[in-house]
Amino acid sequence: MNVAFLLGAAEAESGIAWGDFIFYLVMFLILLALIKKFAWGPVTDMMDKRATKIADDLDAAEDARQKATELAAQREAALKDSRTEASQIIDRAKENGKQQSAKIVEAAHVEVKTLKDNAQKDIQQERQEALDGVKNDVAELSVAIASKIIQKELSAADHKQLVDAYIEGLGKQDGNK
Repeated sequence: MNVAFLLGAAEAESGIAWGDFIFYLVMFLILLALIKKFAWGPVTDMMDKRATKIADDLDAAEDARQKATELAAQREAALKDSRTEASQIIDRAKENGKQQSAKIVEAAHVEVKTLKDNAQKDIQQERQEALDGVKNDVAELSVAIASKIIQKELSAADHKQLVDAYIEGLGKQDGNK
């Protein structure tokens, strides 16, 4: 009570309520100590955790951006390589097509030449057979005509000699043509 009396006496002289002032000041300091102990620590810890999380998220976003950039570069390189490879495949296919075309044309020329040679051989053989047939027909016809003209039957030797002479004459005429 002495303290209150002294504080009350001081209040009367200056017009300031020093007792209330000191009470409020002590309560304020106690409240500050309690806030610092129970509220300020957890709030600063929460703020530090939040700052760390934001920094980690920014780092992760930067890493993801770099990985996306690298992946895009890899895809672009792969696309370029695939275009180059496709172009090479097309060029090889064109070259193979040209080579096969040349082989087919060459084979066709060889086949045509072979067919032409075979046809000429067949023509020559048929011509020879036709000439032989004509020679035999002419020989028989000549003998018949000659026997009628001579009115006698030719001997085999005479007949052979006459045919050979006639065939030789035909061969010379055919050679001139």
